[in-house]
Amino acid sequence: MGEHPSPGPAVAACAEAERIEELEPEAEERPPAAPEDHWKVLFDQFDPGSTGYISTCKFRSLLESQSSELDPHKREVLLALADSHADGQICYQDFVNLMSNKRSNSFRQAILQGNRRLCSKALLEEKGLNLSQRLIRHVAYETLPREIDRKWYYDSYTCCPPPWFMITVTLLEVAFFLYNGVSLGQFVLQVTHPRYLKNSLVYHPQLRAQAWRYLTYIFMHAGIEHLGLNVVLQLLVGVPLEMVHGATRIALVYVAGVVAGSLAVSVADMTAPVVGSSGGVYALVSAHLANIVMNWSGMKCQFKLLRMAVALICMSMEFGRAVWLRFHPSAYPPCPHPSFVAHLGGVAVGITLGVVILRNYEQRLQGQSLWWIFVAMYTVFVLFAVFWNIFAYTLLDLKLPPPP
Repeated sequence: MGEHPSPGPAVAACAEAERIEELEPEAEERPPAAPEDHWKVLFDQFDPGSTGYISTCKFRSLLESQSSELDPHKREVLLALADSHADGQICYQDFVNLMSNKRSNSFRQAILQGNRRLCSKALLEEKGLNLSQRLIRHVAYETLPREIDRKWYYDSYTCCPPPWFMITVTLLEVAFFLYNGVSLGQFVLQVTHPRYLKNSLVYHPQLRAQAWRYLTYIFMHAGIEHLGLNVVLQLLVGVPLEMVHGATRIALVYVAGVVAGSLAVSVADMTAPVVGSSGGVYALVSAHLANIVMNWSGMKCQFKLLRMAVALICMSMEFGRAVWLRFHPSAYPPCPHPSFVAHLGGVAVGITLGVVILRNYEQRLQGQSLWWIFVAMYTVFVLFAVFWNIFAYTLLDLKLPPPP
């Protein structure tokens, strides 16, 4: 892990470590302290003058003394960060953030610009991993372009909570589809059934004032061929992304894609209904594919070119099916079949908001100027679509299909 520049700091570090060991029996008699209090006690031991700073040499010694509490990869990352501080000091807040797994915006830049390279073998070369460890490593290489992020994720992931959002949404979509299939007596091209549009979850232009329909339409699919591909993409792409980035961020991309899809239809294809979760699915998949392209050299997933080609072919086939269905003679004239524009709304969200989220693993989005630009663009679009739905249909004197 690199030798100390002189014997003086090493001797001092050993003395400090011995002092920590001597204090441990006393600590056991006290009530358990909060994690941040624990790190505060350690920091104060290395900062007797209460300056709020400790030297990187002392920080390195502290990491050595706490090696039993730190995963080896995480310890290696923290040592790299210590060597990246040109002024030779680390402040208390940075110290607590690092030891508590709260990485600041400058964390990655500090390591990448540091003087010390991570010299241990890559995560992919490690042997003797059990099945769950291999799965976590596989997910890391599928989604993260930097080795240092992959190691950090591998050591930090606890599967608590599990990727519940994508699994729950998928189960609900399958359940609603099966219920509709039984009630309608039709599973293939359900959308052609005369009673299909009477469902209160479908977005219909005549019922656009019922705001929940802009979101609940994801639980209705045109048929098993529509549901099947969406479910496969949600599980193969959405679940690994949620394991890495968390339910909150992935749900944000997914729901933003869903809402953008229905609003895009209400603006660009005003007479058509909307069904299916393609808006959310295309937001996730397009964000993931764009992230791979933008970090092509860093992404180490196997057969990435072939897999990208397969993903694009599947998306194109699904989009082509939606376009064909939209212009196919309707089973319930004068109302047309569901629109395909929701797919495009999802892609727009994926290559804007989605890419910013996927490119900033464990970083604060609030500090990213590009994030605020895309949030502002999305907000303007939503407000425009709301006003469009309120006024444009009347001003254009558009003839809408009768309510189902």
